[in-house]
Amino acid sequence: MQSSAALMLVNEWAMDRNAIARPACHAYCWPQIFLGIQEKERSRMERTASKPAQVTAYGLRSGVLSPMETLAQSVSTMAPTTTPVATIPLVCALAGNGTWLAYVLATCAVLLVAWCVARYAGYSASPGSLYSYVSMTLPPWLGAVAAWSLLLAYVATGSSVIGGFYHYANLLLRDATGHGTSAAMLAVIVTAISIAIAWRDVKISARLMLWIEALSVTLILILVTLVLVWHGLHLDASQLHLAGMTGGGLRLGLVLALFSFVGFESATTLGSEARNPMKTIPRAVIQSAILSGAIFIVCAYAEVLGFRIVGQDLGASQAPMRVLAGVGGAPILGLLIDIGALVSLFAGTLACITAAARVLLLMSHHGLAHRSLRKTHVKHETPGKAILVTGVAAVAPVAILALRGASGLDVYGWLGSLATYGFIVTYALVSFALPKYLSQRGAVTVGTRIVAGLACAAMVLALVGNLYPVPEGPYGKLPYIYIGYLVAGLAWFVVSARSRKAALAKI
Repeated sequence: MQSSAALMLVNEWAMDRNAIARPACHAYCWPQIFLGIQEKERSRMERTASKPAQVTAYGLRSGVLSPMETLAQSVSTMAPTTTPVATIPLVCALAGNGTWLAYVLATCAVLLVAWCVARYAGYSASPGSLYSYVSMTLPPWLGAVAAWSLLLAYVATGSSVIGGFYHYANLLLRDATGHGTSAAMLAVIVTAISIAIAWRDVKISARLMLWIEALSVTLILILVTLVLVWHGLHLDASQLHLAGMTGGGLRLGLVLALFSFVGFESATTLGSEARNPMKTIPRAVIQSAILSGAIFIVCAYAEVLGFRIVGQDLGASQAPMRVLAGVGGAPILGLLIDIGALVSLFAGTLACITAAARVLLLMSHHGLAHRSLRKTHVKHETPGKAILVTGVAAVAPVAILALRGASGLDVYGWLGSLATYGFIVTYALVSFALPKYLSQRGAVTVGTRIVAGLACAAMVLALVGNLYPVPEGPYGKLPYIYIGYLVAGLAWFVVSARSRKAALAKI
């Protein structure tokens, strides 16, 4: 399969080169004729580039997801409801009145990456997502780095939101009954339900995630509007003048703000299941980045404003929506949003398992994971074994940490930060590879190189911001965990490559 795909790319590239070479000869003899031929050739190449390539199903259900359901995958992986209730307070503790600016800068950086991902998605669709983009352009070992990094990113994000789930579940249980329950049991239950839904039907999964996130975000936006109206709709001078903000705080806050966006590209994992994927997936990637960025910026501004009104510290709040609900004069919204956050975290768990399983499926097809993981269910057309493996991998560390007494918010922060390493490295590789990929198709421009370079630089700076200054406590161990994991993945890549080479030598 890989060799056939490679041969198709080589033939296509050779045809384009030959087509371009012919008018170049005319240019030497008849400049005026060449101008017309060159224009026609450019038009032909644009039409060719816009034609969808053949999409391989890999045993998955082809063309089953609508554009809205495809968008739901990206939105749910980000779990946008959790940013106002959990991430923005953490950013505020670092950036203070510059919280809104941290989200503006993070949105700009993510839009650069989203543009690069969308360009790739306009030419290629497969369950491998960003990993398949990198492997088409860069050396195989860098493709393996992208594959293992992206798999870790989705699995660790799933672990992170599972931690957030048992935190909010116990919070609501204590409010209702005065008692909590086993955090490990809650983690296993939410993961088991997510695995069952992901195994049963990807369309059911997408629809469920869409409605969950739509309802939760709507409640948050209603509350934010009430806070802004109560304040009188005039600008907050302290935030606009960035009073008390430091450069170091903004830098660290920016890095943390990027975590709110990770997974925005996960619609690309549905390349075999989305309808008209060459159009719907690029749109979903751009739309998720723009919509989430706008929501996060408005929420960051309103939350800082609301907590200033009541004289409380947003960075130290465990339930910020309840405080804002009091400011907005609608206390019931605080409880409803906490319930919405709980359900959103469930949707995020489901979305991460769905995305990770499809990456693992393609890794198995390419020899980067055990061959048994490439199998799909005959009736449901879902990667059942890959779903089970990624689900267990997501819940195992959470259950262990919960049994050791770790709070849900600590698990959310630790494993979310670990996931960020995988996402940032993969985003940087995709941005770095894009100009070469488009150059092979005759579609690269100066603007493309500039945007891709800026996106890659933004991700490198974000990575440096994660590593320096060295984080304290458990966060300081995360880079070593990521590096050790990556070394193990590359070792598997080397061993499997040698095994395949030896098998071919015997033929």
